[in-house]
Amino acid sequence: MNALAADRKQWARDHAAALRNLYGPLDGEGLVKIMSQLEFRGRIALVSSFGAESAVLLHLVAKVDRSIPVIFLDTDKLFGETLRYRDRLTRLLGLTDVRTIEPDPVEVERRDPNGVLWRDNPDACCRLRKVEPLARALEGFDAWFTGRKRFQTSERAALPNVESANGLVKVNPLISWDQEALEAYRVAYNLPPHPLVEDGYVSIGCMPCTDRVADGGEYRDGRWAGTGKRECGIHLEAEGSGI
Repeated sequence: MNALAADRKQWARDHAAALRNLYGPLDGEGLVKIMSQLEFRGRIALVSSFGAESAVLLHLVAKVDRSIPVIFLDTDKLFGETLRYRDRLTRLLGLTDVRTIEPDPVEVERRDPNGVLWRDNPDACCRLRKVEPLARALEGFDAWFTGRKRFQTSERAALPNVESANGLVKVNPLISWDQEALEAYRVAYNLPPHPLVEDGYVSIGCMPCTDRVADGGEYRDGRWAGTGKRECGIHLEAEGSGI
């Protein structure tokens, strides 16, 4: 790691710690407003999968500022329903800066010419199609909103509202929301559900690596089922959590 990158990571860690001290347990619309209008005005983006619960955070952001950039990673392996849901929510919420980011076609041809890297090495596939494109998309930003929640996995159970990773501050406005709160908000604002939810899909990612979740199953049982994989990689970094 060069000195500039090390300094940047230290800045992000220090800044995240200071923000946690300032804003304590704040979440939801209040956290979105402070981070986008005060702390990182013009320097923060929302990264959204337009998945099962994405409408809630997208709506919170749109209430504050519809021009906040929204980054959507199109891996070329997504469900068609997700792409159409992206278009529907963009129109419904009046989002003015939705950026669809795709993997580098040269790298795809070199590293996944047959399109089956997801089967042979899912970690490498996620790096190619999600981690690397997101890193490029976030260049020029100091912070980003994520949609992670504590209830989703045991690894996320201790998430703070503000953290850091890879030299950027990460803001988690929905950390304390459970599925009941998310659904109540969606219904209250008449937000359309992702079309695959009623078909048994709980957490929705790329089509080859997403299955339905059986009754009584855990939230992310349908992601990379049978592989032991829990995260795509965009919320992991080499030196740890970054908190």
